[in-house]
Amino acid sequence: MKARSLALWLACAALAELCLPAYAQLRAAPQLNPFLPPPDSRPRAADYIVAVVNSEPITNNEVRSRMIRFEQQLAQQGSPMPPRAELARQVLERLIAEKAQIQLARENGIRAEEGMVDNAEQNVARQNQMSVDELRKRLKADGIDVALFREDLRNQILLSRLRDRELESRVRVSEFEIDQFLREQQGQAGEANMEINLAHILVAVPEKATGPQVAALQQRAMRLQERAKAGEDFVKLARESSDAQGASNNGGVIGLRTADRYPPLFVQATRDLRPGGVSEVVRSEAGFHIVKVLEKRQGGVPGVNVTQTHARHILLRPSAELTEAQAKARLEDVRKRVEAKQADFAEVAKQISQDASARNGGDLGWANPGLFVPEFEDVLNQLTPGQVSEPVVTRFGVHLIQLLERRQSQLSQREQRDIARGLVRERKLDEAYATWAQEVRGRAYVEYREPPQ
Repeated sequence: MKARSLALWLACAALAELCLPAYAQLRAAPQLNPFLPPPDSRPRAADYIVAVVNSEPITNNEVRSRMIRFEQQLAQQGSPMPPRAELARQVLERLIAEKAQIQLARENGIRAEEGMVDNAEQNVARQNQMSVDELRKRLKADGIDVALFREDLRNQILLSRLRDRELESRVRVSEFEIDQFLREQQGQAGEANMEINLAHILVAVPEKATGPQVAALQQRAMRLQERAKAGEDFVKLARESSDAQGASNNGGVIGLRTADRYPPLFVQATRDLRPGGVSEVVRSEAGFHIVKVLEKRQGGVPGVNVTQTHARHILLRPSAELTEAQAKARLEDVRKRVEAKQADFAEVAKQISQDASARNGGDLGWANPGLFVPEFEDVLNQLTPGQVSEPVVTRFGVHLIQLLERRQSQLSQREQRDIARGLVRERKLDEAYATWAQEVRGRAYVEYREPPQ
């Protein structure tokens, strides 16, 4: 199989990562045609059914095709090859789970419109620097049925949309989880690099205080802590009640510094608190302390550099008066006129775009990676500055995109947290997917026939 065919299939198979995390762990560029067994191992007998999932069959050739991909993936990764019978069993189970999910998607009215399949096919062609017609000729030359290729694209879109529908509402990401993720990424030095600003109230305990005196002072500290947690002004409370030196002037505020420059007792007491949080009463040799977090931020860690894009677009939303095909034709005409310098992109956007950005000439401003939906961003990433895309279909409608410029930018702390939130969410989605996929598989009726070869 020619190298270019490999890239075609790789680009197509990348869609699976949106909906099959377990599958995505194994996927890599195959070295052989994924739809055909290698010449020296073609089945001697006709194809046959190996399993039935809710009345829909899975054939031996389907299993063999998927096995070829996995074998090549494992070889490329240098991973040990499992026994062939075990690999066949795992592949069959994966196909059963996939089949059950596709059936569920159809039962729930989820559809992959022709426009979305067309768009996915266009993306594969664009990534391989060819037209759709050239792509189809290449597929045929390599023995890949175009209809089967498009059906695979359609199934992956169905699975992606089903996953979004079933799992999005199940996943929530807390600020604590983001903090924990950032600490994990920064390794053991993460805490030392955390900059915090604390304020504290001290209820001093004399060196030779008796038991009853210590108990009374502890009660006083607890009352102060209750008042602070109830929302009283902490700085005012510290000025009036703290025994710490200088509290009457600074209100107990210590100032922004790295965690390693704070007493470990204070760091431990506030580790899981967000800004505004008040600690429990903690004891040291000096007495009882109440600590409030005024500010927390990551410091001393180099910023993350990303490539930002500045683009503009025109959006047409298909309706009863405007079909998707008509919208694409209209935007294709706009593209040709803009490229011929017969029309100005921004002016046309102001006149016809159905997006809120229309008043700004379609300008979307500077955007970080991941801001736009995948279909939009995939096309945007292929453009050179000044270039206008062909019409692109997304869940929002049909777009015409123009890339204006790119730049390298360092993410702010807030932007880094936003990215961390997305990564944590994806990790939790993968975990939720594994549980949900087992539930779907458990509800399916599966009949095993002959074992795959």
